[in-house]
Amino acid sequence: MTDTGSSRPRGTRPGATGHHGDRARPTPEAQSGSPFGPDSQFHRFFNDPRWALAMVRATVLEAAHPQIGAALIDNSTFVAHPWRRLRNTLVSLQRMFGTDDNERQREAARLNRLHARLSGTDTQDRPYDAMDPQVRAWVVATLFESSVTMCRLSGQPLDQTSMERLYAEYQAFLAALGDGVGHLPPTLQEFWQYYDHMVQEELEDTEALRIILYKLFDHLPAPPLLDGLPTVWAAGRALAGPVIGTITVASLPEPFRRRAGLPEIPGAQTLMQSVYVAVGLARFLPDNWLRAEGLTSLLYLSSDSDVPQAATLTALRGRMKQAGALFRLVTPFGVQHGPAEGTGSQRSADEFFTAVLDQTGDGYLDWPDLAAMARELSSRLDLDEPEETRLYHAYAEWWRELQAALDIDGDGRISKEEYAAAVPSLAGPALIRVAEVLFDVTDADGNQFIDADEYRALFRTGFRRTVADADARYSRSAFVKDFLSFMSGRRRSTAYDPLLADA
Repeated sequence: MTDTGSSRPRGTRPGATGHHGDRARPTPEAQSGSPFGPDSQFHRFFNDPRWALAMVRATVLEAAHPQIGAALIDNSTFVAHPWRRLRNTLVSLQRMFGTDDNERQREAARLNRLHARLSGTDTQDRPYDAMDPQVRAWVVATLFESSVTMCRLSGQPLDQTSMERLYAEYQAFLAALGDGVGHLPPTLQEFWQYYDHMVQEELEDTEALRIILYKLFDHLPAPPLLDGLPTVWAAGRALAGPVIGTITVASLPEPFRRRAGLPEIPGAQTLMQSVYVAVGLARFLPDNWLRAEGLTSLLYLSSDSDVPQAATLTALRGRMKQAGALFRLVTPFGVQHGPAEGTGSQRSADEFFTAVLDQTGDGYLDWPDLAAMARELSSRLDLDEPEETRLYHAYAEWWRELQAALDIDGDGRISKEEYAAAVPSLAGPALIRVAEVLFDVTDADGNQFIDADEYRALFRTGFRRTVADADARYSRSAFVKDFLSFMSGRRRSTAYDPLLADA
Protein backbone atom coordinates (compact mmCIF):
# COMPACT_ATOMS: atom_id res chain seq x y z
CA MET A 1 0.00 0.00 0.00
CA THR A 2 1.14 3.50 -0.69
CA ASP A 3 2.42 6.12 1.71
CA THR A 4 1.22 9.65 1.08
CA GLY A 5 2.94 12.94 1.71
CA SER A 6 6.65 13.22 2.32
CA SER A 7 7.04 9.55 3.19
CA ARG A 8 6.03 8.43 -0.29
CA PRO A 9 9.09 7.46 -2.35
CA ARG A 10 9.66 9.28 -5.61
CA GLY A 11 9.35 7.47 -8.90
CA THR A 12 6.44 5.16 -8.16
CA ARG A 13 4.07 4.57 -11.02
CA PRO A 14 0.71 6.37 -10.94
CA GLY A 15 -1.68 4.64 -8.60
CA ALA A 16 1.02 2.54 -6.90
CA THR A 17 0.60 3.12 -3.85
CA GLY A 18 -25.52 -15.32 15.66
CA HIS A 19 -26.19 -16.20 18.31
CA HIS A 20 -22.97 -17.71 19.46
CA GLY A 21 -21.97 -14.68 21.47
CA ASP A 22 -21.47 -14.82 25.22
CA ARG A 23 -24.46 -16.25 27.05
CA ALA A 24 -23.55 -14.38 30.22
CA ARG A 25 -25.96 -11.94 31.75
CA PRO A 26 -26.12 -8.62 29.90
CA THR A 27 -23.42 -6.23 31.01
CA PRO A 28 -24.27 -2.76 32.30
CA GLU A 29 -22.85 -1.45 29.05
CA ALA A 30 -25.24 -3.58 27.03
CA GLN A 31 -28.16 -2.64 29.25
CA SER A 32 -27.40 1.02 28.68
CA GLY A 33 -27.74 0.52 24.95
CA SER A 34 -24.06 0.64 23.97
CA PRO A 35 -23.45 -0.43 20.36
CA PHE A 36 -20.28 -2.27 21.41
CA GLY A 37 -19.48 -5.19 23.66
CA PRO A 38 -20.26 -8.92 23.82
CA ASP A 39 -24.03 -8.45 23.80
CA SER A 40 -24.12 -6.44 20.60
CA GLN A 41 -25.74 -7.77 17.45
CA PHE A 42 -22.31 -7.71 15.82
CA HIS A 43 -20.86 -10.16 18.32
CA ARG A 44 -23.74 -12.54 17.79
CA PHE A 45 -22.88 -12.59 14.09
CA PHE A 46 -19.11 -12.63 14.51
CA ASN A 47 -19.06 -16.30 15.56
CA ASP A 48 -21.90 -17.32 13.26
CA PRO A 49 -20.55 -19.55 10.45
CA ARG A 50 -22.90 -17.87 7.97
CA TRP A 51 -20.95 -14.67 8.50
CA ALA A 52 -18.03 -16.08 6.50
CA LEU A 53 -20.30 -16.19 3.43
CA ALA A 54 -21.61 -12.72 4.22
CA MET A 55 -18.09 -11.29 4.46
CA VAL A 56 -17.12 -12.72 1.07
CA ARG A 57 -20.22 -11.09 -0.37
CA ALA A 58 -19.43 -7.77 1.36
CA THR A 59 -15.88 -7.86 0.00
CA VAL A 60 -17.19 -8.30 -3.54
CA LEU A 61 -19.55 -5.34 -3.13
CA GLU A 62 -16.69 -3.25 -1.76
CA ALA A 63 -14.46 -4.23 -4.69
CA ALA A 64 -17.20 -3.14 -7.11
CA HIS A 65 -16.82 0.44 -5.89
CA PRO A 66 -14.39 2.06 -8.36
CA GLN A 67 -12.24 3.75 -5.71
CA ILE A 68 -12.02 0.67 -3.49
CA GLY A 69 -11.44 -1.61 -6.46
CA ALA A 70 -8.53 0.55 -7.64
CA ALA A 71 -7.00 0.67 -4.15
CA LEU A 72 -7.24 -3.12 -3.87
CA ILE A 73 -5.55 -3.70 -7.22
CA ASP A 74 -2.71 -1.28 -6.49
CA ASN A 75 -2.07 -1.98 -2.83
CA SER A 76 -3.77 -5.01 -1.33
CA THR A 77 -2.28 -8.41 -0.59
CA PHE A 78 -5.68 -10.11 -0.85
CA VAL A 79 -4.62 -12.24 -3.84
CA ALA A 80 -1.20 -13.44 -2.66
CA HIS A 81 -1.90 -13.46 1.09
CA PRO A 82 -5.67 -13.80 1.63
CA TRP A 83 -5.44 -15.70 4.93
CA ARG A 84 -3.21 -13.02 6.43
CA ARG A 85 -5.69 -10.35 5.37
CA LEU A 86 -8.57 -12.36 6.84
CA ARG A 87 -6.84 -12.71 10.18
CA ASN A 88 -5.92 -9.03 10.38
CA THR A 89 -9.48 -8.00 9.45
CA LEU A 90 -11.01 -10.20 12.16
CA VAL A 91 -8.59 -8.89 14.79
CA SER A 92 -9.40 -5.31 13.79
CA LEU A 93 -13.16 -5.87 13.99
CA GLN A 94 -12.83 -7.49 17.40
CA ARG A 95 -10.92 -4.49 18.68
CA MET A 96 -13.38 -2.01 17.23
CA PHE A 97 -16.44 -3.78 18.65
CA GLY A 98 -14.94 -4.73 22.00
CA THR A 99 -15.70 -3.19 25.39
CA ASP A 100 -12.36 -1.41 25.84
CA ASP A 101 -12.70 2.20 24.66
CA ASN A 102 -8.94 2.78 24.76
CA GLU A 103 -8.30 -0.24 22.56
CA ARG A 104 -11.01 0.93 20.16
CA GLN A 105 -9.43 4.38 19.93
CA ARG A 106 -5.98 2.87 19.30
CA GLU A 107 -7.35 0.63 16.57
CA ALA A 108 -9.26 3.50 14.96
CA ALA A 109 -6.06 5.56 14.93
CA ARG A 110 -4.16 2.64 13.39
CA LEU A 111 -6.80 2.18 10.68
CA ASN A 112 -6.74 5.88 9.90
CA ARG A 113 -2.95 5.84 9.53
CA LEU A 114 -3.23 2.82 7.26
CA HIS A 115 -5.95 4.42 5.10
CA ALA A 116 -4.05 7.71 4.89
CA ARG A 117 -1.30 5.83 3.05
CA LEU A 118 -3.67 4.58 0.34
CA SER A 119 -4.20 7.02 -2.50
CA GLY A 120 -3.49 7.18 -6.20
CA THR A 121 -5.24 6.95 -9.54
CA ASP A 122 -6.87 4.06 -11.34
CA THR A 123 -6.28 2.93 -14.92
CA GLN A 124 -8.68 5.64 -16.13
CA ASP A 125 -6.74 8.33 -14.22
CA ARG A 126 -9.56 8.72 -11.69
CA PRO A 127 -8.25 9.50 -8.18
CA TYR A 128 -8.90 7.24 -5.22
CA ASP A 129 -8.37 7.98 -1.56
CA ALA A 130 -9.03 5.49 1.22
CA MET A 131 -9.72 8.39 3.61
CA ASP A 132 -12.68 9.58 1.52
CA PRO A 133 -15.54 9.44 4.06
CA GLN A 134 -18.05 8.38 1.41
CA VAL A 135 -15.84 5.44 0.46
CA ARG A 136 -15.46 4.39 4.08
CA ALA A 137 -19.21 4.68 4.55
CA TRP A 138 -19.74 2.23 1.67
CA VAL A 139 -17.43 -0.32 3.31
CA VAL A 140 -19.51 -0.17 6.49
CA ALA A 141 -22.72 -0.27 4.45
CA THR A 142 -21.70 -3.53 2.75
CA LEU A 143 -20.94 -5.14 6.12
CA PHE A 144 -24.37 -4.19 7.46
CA GLU A 145 -26.34 -5.11 4.35
CA SER A 146 -24.56 -8.44 3.91
CA SER A 147 -25.26 -9.34 7.54
CA VAL A 148 -28.95 -8.63 6.99
CA THR A 149 -28.94 -10.57 3.73
CA MET A 150 -27.29 -13.65 5.25
CA CYS A 151 -30.13 -13.90 7.75
CA ARG A 152 -32.75 -13.55 5.04
CA LEU A 153 -31.14 -16.10 2.72
CA SER A 154 -30.84 -18.67 5.52
CA GLY A 155 -34.52 -18.39 6.36
CA GLN A 156 -34.11 -16.37 9.58
CA PRO A 157 -34.72 -12.72 8.63
CA LEU A 158 -34.06 -10.07 11.24
CA ASP A 159 -37.02 -8.31 12.76
CA GLN A 160 -37.21 -4.53 12.47
CA THR A 161 -35.89 -3.85 15.98
CA SER A 162 -32.85 -6.10 15.55
CA MET A 163 -32.13 -4.60 12.16
CA GLU A 164 -32.26 -1.07 13.51
CA ARG A 165 -30.00 -2.01 16.41
CA LEU A 166 -27.48 -3.58 14.05
CA TYR A 167 -27.56 -0.48 11.85
CA ALA A 168 -26.93 1.73 14.87
CA GLU A 169 -23.92 -0.40 15.75
CA TYR A 170 -22.39 0.03 12.32
CA GLN A 171 -23.10 3.76 12.43
CA ALA A 172 -21.24 3.86 15.74
CA PHE A 173 -18.37 1.92 14.13
CA LEU A 174 -18.08 4.57 11.44
CA ALA A 175 -18.27 7.34 14.03
CA ALA A 176 -15.48 5.69 16.04
CA LEU A 177 -13.24 6.07 13.00
CA GLY A 178 -13.81 9.82 13.20
CA ASP A 179 -16.00 10.14 10.14
CA GLY A 180 -19.24 10.70 12.05
CA VAL A 181 -22.49 8.92 11.37
CA GLY A 182 -23.56 11.59 8.88
CA HIS A 183 -21.91 9.78 5.98
CA LEU A 184 -24.47 7.00 6.36
CA PRO A 185 -28.17 7.88 6.14
CA PRO A 186 -29.65 8.63 9.56
CA THR A 187 -32.51 6.14 9.35
CA LEU A 188 -32.83 2.56 8.16
CA GLN A 189 -35.47 3.50 5.59
CA GLU A 190 -33.14 6.09 4.07
CA PHE A 191 -30.30 3.57 4.12
CA TRP A 192 -32.11 1.25 1.74
CA GLN A 193 -32.65 4.14 -0.67
CA TYR A 194 -28.95 4.97 -0.44
CA TYR A 195 -27.99 1.31 -0.93
CA ASP A 196 -30.20 0.93 -4.01
CA HIS A 197 -28.70 4.08 -5.52
CA MET A 198 -25.14 2.81 -4.95
CA VAL A 199 -25.92 -0.59 -6.50
CA GLN A 200 -27.71 0.83 -9.52
CA GLU A 201 -25.58 3.91 -10.23
CA GLU A 202 -22.15 3.79 -8.61
CA LEU A 203 -20.84 0.22 -8.62
CA GLU A 204 -18.84 -1.07 -11.58
CA ASP A 205 -17.52 -4.31 -13.00
CA THR A 206 -14.02 -3.67 -11.65
CA GLU A 207 -10.89 -5.73 -12.12
CA ALA A 208 -10.75 -6.39 -8.38
CA LEU A 209 -14.28 -7.80 -8.43
CA ARG A 210 -13.41 -10.18 -11.27
CA ILE A 211 -10.25 -11.34 -9.52
CA ILE A 212 -12.14 -12.16 -6.34
CA LEU A 213 -14.89 -14.04 -8.16
CA TYR A 214 -12.93 -15.84 -10.85
CA LYS A 215 -9.29 -16.01 -9.77
CA LEU A 216 -9.05 -15.90 -6.01
CA PHE A 217 -11.22 -18.96 -5.32
CA ASP A 218 -9.65 -20.96 -8.14
CA HIS A 219 -6.07 -20.17 -7.01
CA LEU A 220 -6.55 -19.64 -3.29
CA PRO A 221 -3.24 -20.56 -1.60
CA ALA A 222 -3.29 -23.02 1.26
CA PRO A 223 -3.36 -21.61 4.79
CA PRO A 224 -0.32 -22.36 6.98
CA LEU A 225 -2.20 -25.31 8.51
CA LEU A 226 -2.20 -27.10 5.13
CA ASP A 227 1.10 -25.78 3.80
CA GLY A 228 3.11 -28.70 2.44
CA LEU A 229 -0.05 -30.69 1.61
CA PRO A 230 -0.77 -29.30 -1.87
CA THR A 231 -2.69 -32.31 -3.17
CA VAL A 232 -5.15 -32.30 -0.28
CA TRP A 233 -5.63 -28.55 -0.64
CA ALA A 234 -6.01 -28.69 -4.43
CA ALA A 235 -8.68 -31.37 -4.14
CA GLY A 236 -10.71 -29.41 -1.58
CA ARG A 237 -10.30 -26.13 -3.44
CA ALA A 238 -11.42 -27.68 -6.72
CA LEU A 239 -14.68 -28.68 -5.05
CA ALA A 240 -15.32 -25.68 -2.82
CA GLY A 241 -14.00 -22.85 -5.03
CA PRO A 242 -16.64 -22.99 -7.77
CA VAL A 243 -19.41 -23.38 -5.19
CA ILE A 244 -18.31 -20.29 -3.24
CA GLY A 245 -18.01 -18.27 -6.42
CA THR A 246 -21.42 -19.39 -7.70
CA ILE A 247 -23.32 -18.67 -4.48
CA THR A 248 -21.56 -15.31 -4.07
CA VAL A 249 -22.62 -14.19 -7.54
CA ALA A 250 -26.16 -15.49 -6.97
CA SER A 251 -26.42 -13.52 -3.70
CA LEU A 252 -25.51 -10.16 -5.29
CA PRO A 253 -28.27 -7.65 -6.08
CA GLU A 254 -29.92 -8.52 -9.38
CA PRO A 255 -29.57 -4.99 -10.90
CA PHE A 256 -25.81 -5.11 -10.36
CA ARG A 257 -25.48 -8.66 -11.71
CA ARG A 258 -27.24 -7.51 -14.86
CA ARG A 259 -25.16 -4.34 -15.29
CA ALA A 260 -21.88 -6.17 -14.65
CA GLY A 261 -22.77 -9.03 -17.01
CA LEU A 262 -22.32 -11.66 -14.31
CA PRO A 263 -23.55 -15.08 -15.42
CA GLU A 264 -26.94 -16.52 -14.51
CA ILE A 265 -26.20 -20.17 -13.74
CA PRO A 266 -29.24 -22.48 -13.70
CA GLY A 267 -29.95 -23.65 -10.18
CA ALA A 268 -27.59 -21.09 -8.61
CA GLN A 269 -30.31 -19.47 -6.51
CA THR A 270 -31.40 -22.85 -5.12
CA LEU A 271 -27.78 -23.81 -4.43
CA MET A 272 -27.14 -20.49 -2.69
CA GLN A 273 -30.12 -20.77 -0.36
CA SER A 274 -29.33 -24.41 0.38
CA VAL A 275 -25.74 -23.58 1.35
CA TYR A 276 -26.81 -20.68 3.58
CA VAL A 277 -29.36 -22.89 5.34
CA ALA A 278 -26.87 -25.77 5.69
CA VAL A 279 -24.11 -23.54 7.06
CA GLY A 280 -26.61 -21.97 9.43
CA LEU A 281 -27.24 -25.37 11.00
CA ALA A 282 -23.74 -25.20 12.45
CA ARG A 283 -25.11 -22.74 14.99
CA PHE A 284 -26.39 -25.74 16.93
CA LEU A 285 -22.82 -26.86 17.60
CA PRO A 286 -21.22 -26.02 20.96
CA ASP A 287 -20.18 -22.39 21.24
CA ASN A 288 -16.48 -23.11 21.73
CA TRP A 289 -16.36 -24.94 18.40
CA LEU A 290 -17.21 -21.81 16.45
CA ARG A 291 -15.10 -19.05 17.92
CA ALA A 292 -13.78 -17.10 14.93
CA GLU A 293 -10.52 -16.20 16.65
CA GLY A 294 -9.94 -19.85 17.57
CA LEU A 295 -10.50 -21.03 14.01
CA THR A 296 -8.21 -18.41 12.49
CA SER A 297 -5.51 -19.16 15.09
CA LEU A 298 -5.74 -22.82 14.12
CA LEU A 299 -5.25 -21.94 10.47
CA TYR A 300 -2.02 -20.16 11.39
CA LEU A 301 -0.71 -22.83 13.76
CA SER A 302 2.43 -24.57 12.49
CA SER A 303 3.46 -28.09 13.41
CA ASP A 304 6.73 -26.90 14.98
CA SER A 305 5.02 -24.43 17.30
CA ASP A 306 5.53 -24.73 21.05
CA VAL A 307 1.84 -24.36 21.97
CA PRO A 308 -0.05 -27.44 23.27
CA GLN A 309 -2.21 -27.75 20.15
CA ALA A 310 0.90 -28.36 18.02
CA ALA A 311 1.03 -32.08 18.89
CA THR A 312 -2.55 -32.51 17.75
CA LEU A 313 -1.74 -30.59 14.58
CA THR A 314 1.25 -32.83 13.85
CA ALA A 315 -0.98 -35.90 14.10
CA LEU A 316 -3.59 -34.22 11.91
CA ARG A 317 -1.03 -33.36 9.25
CA GLY A 318 0.10 -36.99 9.24
CA ARG A 319 -3.47 -38.05 8.53
CA MET A 320 -3.74 -35.44 5.80
CA LYS A 321 -0.56 -36.68 4.14
CA GLN A 322 -2.09 -40.14 4.04
CA ALA A 323 -5.22 -38.62 2.51
CA GLY A 324 -3.04 -36.78 0.00
CA ALA A 325 -1.43 -40.03 -1.09
CA LEU A 326 -4.89 -41.50 -1.62
CA PHE A 327 -6.00 -38.46 -3.63
CA ARG A 328 -2.97 -38.83 -5.91
CA LEU A 329 -4.05 -42.37 -6.66
CA VAL A 330 -7.71 -41.67 -7.41
CA THR A 331 -7.76 -38.13 -8.85
CA PRO A 332 -6.24 -36.51 -11.96
CA PHE A 333 -4.40 -33.77 -10.02
CA GLY A 334 -0.82 -33.49 -11.13
CA VAL A 335 2.04 -33.77 -8.68
CA GLN A 336 2.45 -30.51 -6.78
CA HIS A 337 5.50 -29.81 -4.73
CA GLY A 338 5.22 -27.85 -1.51
CA PRO A 339 8.04 -25.85 0.01
CA ALA A 340 11.14 -27.65 1.07
CA GLU A 341 11.44 -28.50 4.73
CA GLY A 342 13.99 -27.16 7.14
CA THR A 343 16.07 -24.07 7.67
CA GLY A 344 18.68 -22.91 5.21
CA SER A 345 17.49 -24.71 2.07
CA GLN A 346 18.08 -22.71 -1.10
CA ARG A 347 15.29 -21.37 -3.25
CA SER A 348 15.47 -19.88 -6.71
CA ALA A 349 15.42 -16.14 -7.30
CA ASP A 350 12.10 -16.53 -9.12
CA GLU A 351 10.51 -18.36 -6.18
CA PHE A 352 11.82 -15.84 -3.66
CA PHE A 353 10.54 -12.96 -5.77
CA THR A 354 7.05 -14.50 -5.93
CA ALA A 355 6.80 -15.76 -2.35
CA VAL A 356 8.40 -12.88 -0.45
CA LEU A 357 8.96 -9.74 -2.50
CA ASP A 358 5.80 -9.59 -4.63
CA GLN A 359 3.37 -9.09 -1.75
CA THR A 360 0.51 -7.85 -3.96
CA GLY A 361 0.83 -10.71 -6.45
CA ASP A 362 0.89 -8.54 -9.58
CA GLY A 363 4.18 -9.97 -10.89
CA TYR A 364 6.28 -6.88 -10.07
CA LEU A 365 8.15 -5.43 -7.11
CA ASP A 366 7.23 -1.84 -6.34
CA TRP A 367 6.47 0.40 -3.38
CA PRO A 368 3.09 -1.15 -2.48
CA ASP A 369 4.87 -4.49 -1.94
CA LEU A 370 7.33 -3.03 0.55
CA ALA A 371 4.58 -0.97 2.18
CA ALA A 372 2.64 -4.23 2.64
CA MET A 373 5.65 -5.70 4.46
CA ALA A 374 5.78 -2.69 6.77
CA ARG A 375 2.04 -2.90 7.34
CA GLU A 376 2.14 -6.60 8.24
CA LEU A 377 5.08 -6.19 10.63
CA SER A 378 3.46 -3.16 12.26
CA SER A 379 0.27 -5.15 12.72
CA ARG A 380 2.07 -8.13 14.26
CA LEU A 381 3.88 -5.91 16.73
CA ASP A 382 0.82 -3.69 17.32
CA LEU A 383 2.95 -0.58 16.84
CA ASP A 384 1.87 2.94 17.70
CA GLU A 385 3.46 6.14 16.50
CA PRO A 386 6.28 6.99 16.05
CA GLU A 387 7.56 3.40 15.75
CA GLU A 388 5.16 2.56 12.92
CA THR A 389 6.29 5.54 10.84
CA ARG A 390 9.95 4.70 11.51
CA LEU A 391 9.40 1.25 10.02
CA TYR A 392 7.55 2.63 6.98
CA HIS A 393 10.31 5.18 6.38
CA ALA A 394 12.97 2.46 6.58
CA TYR A 395 11.13 0.46 3.94
CA ALA A 396 10.69 3.61 1.82
CA GLU A 397 14.45 4.15 1.90
CA TRP A 398 14.97 0.55 0.85
CA TRP A 399 12.54 1.00 -2.04
CA ARG A 400 14.45 4.02 -3.30
CA GLU A 401 17.70 2.04 -3.10
CA LEU A 402 16.18 -0.93 -4.92
CA GLN A 403 14.65 1.27 -7.60
CA ALA A 404 17.95 3.01 -8.29
CA ALA A 405 19.84 -0.30 -8.52
CA LEU A 406 17.35 -2.64 -10.21
CA ASP A 407 14.82 -0.63 -12.25
CA ILE A 408 16.73 -0.87 -15.51
CA ASP A 409 13.93 0.28 -17.84
CA GLY A 410 12.84 3.13 -15.58
CA ASP A 411 9.16 2.17 -15.44
CA GLY A 412 8.94 2.65 -11.68
CA ARG A 413 8.77 -1.03 -10.81
CA ILE A 414 11.06 -4.06 -10.83
CA SER A 415 10.32 -7.15 -12.86
CA LYS A 416 11.45 -10.68 -12.04
CA GLU A 417 14.04 -10.43 -14.79
CA GLU A 418 15.47 -7.16 -13.48
CA TYR A 419 15.59 -8.62 -9.97
CA ALA A 420 17.33 -11.83 -11.05
CA ALA A 421 19.94 -9.92 -13.06
CA ALA A 422 21.11 -7.78 -10.13
CA VAL A 423 20.12 -9.66 -7.03
CA PRO A 424 23.28 -8.87 -4.97
CA SER A 425 22.12 -5.23 -4.85
CA LEU A 426 19.40 -6.25 -2.40
CA ALA A 427 21.87 -6.32 0.50
CA GLY A 428 22.58 -2.59 0.60
CA PRO A 429 22.73 -0.12 3.49
CA ALA A 430 18.98 0.56 3.34
CA LEU A 431 18.11 -3.10 3.93
CA ILE A 432 20.47 -3.11 6.91
CA ARG A 433 18.56 -0.07 8.18
CA VAL A 434 15.27 -1.98 7.81
CA ALA A 435 16.71 -4.82 9.91
CA GLU A 436 17.92 -2.44 12.60
CA VAL A 437 14.62 -0.58 12.82
CA LEU A 438 12.70 -3.85 12.92
CA PHE A 439 14.91 -4.99 15.79
CA ASP A 440 14.35 -1.70 17.64
CA VAL A 441 10.54 -1.82 17.38
CA THR A 442 10.49 -5.52 18.36
CA ASP A 443 12.73 -4.89 21.38
CA ALA A 444 9.89 -3.30 23.36
CA ASP A 445 11.82 -2.95 26.62
CA GLY A 446 14.88 -1.48 24.91
CA ASN A 447 17.43 -3.80 26.53
CA GLN A 448 19.10 -4.55 23.16
CA PHE A 449 17.92 -8.16 23.18
CA ILE A 450 14.74 -9.81 21.93
CA ASP A 451 13.36 -11.98 24.71
CA ALA A 452 10.86 -14.82 24.48
CA ASP A 453 7.72 -12.63 24.66
CA GLU A 454 9.05 -10.15 22.11
CA TYR A 455 10.06 -13.00 19.81
CA ARG A 456 6.58 -14.49 20.04
CA ALA A 457 4.98 -11.14 19.20
CA LEU A 458 6.95 -10.94 15.94
CA PHE A 459 7.14 -14.58 14.87
CA ARG A 460 4.01 -15.92 16.63
CA THR A 461 5.94 -18.89 17.95
CA GLY A 462 8.54 -19.66 20.62
CA PHE A 463 12.32 -19.37 20.42
CA ARG A 464 14.19 -21.62 18.05
CA ARG A 465 17.40 -23.11 19.44
CA THR A 466 19.21 -21.65 16.44
CA VAL A 467 18.46 -18.03 17.40
CA ALA A 468 18.55 -17.87 21.21
CA ASP A 469 21.84 -17.54 23.08
CA ALA A 470 22.72 -19.23 26.37
CA ASP A 471 20.60 -16.67 28.23
CA ALA A 472 17.58 -17.32 25.97
CA ARG A 473 17.90 -13.98 24.21
CA TYR A 474 18.25 -12.90 20.59
CA SER A 475 20.95 -10.27 20.12
CA ARG A 476 20.85 -7.34 17.72
CA SER A 477 23.77 -8.62 15.66
CA ALA A 478 22.29 -12.10 15.35
CA PHE A 479 18.89 -10.70 14.38
CA VAL A 480 20.30 -8.37 11.73
CA LYS A 481 22.47 -11.14 10.32
CA ASP A 482 19.54 -13.59 10.08
CA PHE A 483 17.21 -11.00 8.56
CA LEU A 484 19.74 -10.00 5.91
CA SER A 485 20.49 -13.64 5.12
CA PHE A 486 16.81 -14.29 4.58
CA MET A 487 16.03 -11.15 2.57
CA SER A 488 19.13 -11.13 0.38
CA GLY A 489 20.43 -14.70 0.41
CA ARG A 490 17.13 -16.30 -0.73
CA ARG A 491 17.44 -19.01 1.91
CA ARG A 492 14.43 -20.53 3.55
CA SER A 493 14.09 -19.86 7.25
CA THR A 494 11.75 -21.64 9.64
CA ALA A 495 11.45 -18.42 11.64
CA TYR A 496 11.38 -15.77 8.90
CA ASP A 497 9.30 -17.43 6.17
CA PRO A 498 6.01 -17.01 8.08
CA LEU A 499 6.69 -13.28 8.45
CA LEU A 500 6.35 -12.43 4.79
CA ALA A 501 5.87 -15.57 2.70
CA ASP A 502 2.85 -17.27 4.33
CA ALA A 503 -0.52 -16.83 2.66
